[in-house]
Parts: sequence; C-alpha cells; structure tokens
Amino acid sequence: IKGSELLALDKEGLKMLGVERVGTLCLLSDGIRLLKKAAHIEHSPYCFGKILDYLRMKQLNSVNLAKVPAPPSVRNSQKMRFEKVVDYYFPGDSSKYILG
Repeated sequence: IKGSELLALDKEGLKMLGVERVGTLCLLSDGIRLLKKAAHIEHSPYCFGKILDYLRMKQLNSVNLAKVPAPPSVRNSQKMRFEKVVDYYFPGDSSKYILG
C-alpha cells in the first residue's frame, strides 16, 4: 500500500485487507486520522529555522550567554504558515512560548 492509498482507507477498506478485530480497526483508523492531519502540515525550512533559532537563543539565555530573545520575527508572507507549524508542534498554551 502506498502512502496516498493508506490515507484513503476507511474501516471498510481495512476489513477488505483482512483486519477483523474491532480494537485493531479502531487503532488503525485513529492512526490514519492522525496521519491525515500531519500530512497537511507544511514542513517549511524557513519556519523551522525561525523556531530553532529562537529555541537556541532561549537556551543560551538560560545559561546567561545571551539576552532574552524577542519572539521570532517572521515575514508577512510566512506568518500564517509559521503559526500553523508552531500550533502543530507546540499545541495549546505551549505555542505561546514561541509566538509570544
């Protein structure tokens, strides 16, 4: 099964592949749902670079080697993408740690 085929599977498709146990069907369905969500997250080198630079500066600040860093400065054209990536990898209140 290719990745796109896996994402298209539902419980009936899993049954056709021979998965019969209810618990296994539920676990696989839940895993596919999570993969679908992750597949829509863009993996932008620009956004990851901004996040990593900020986290590095926070670490350096924690050992008194740098000043307290300002939240990442992101180009207007990348703001929505950046917030989406941060919200995905830092869910809930933890996104405030990056976004300010």
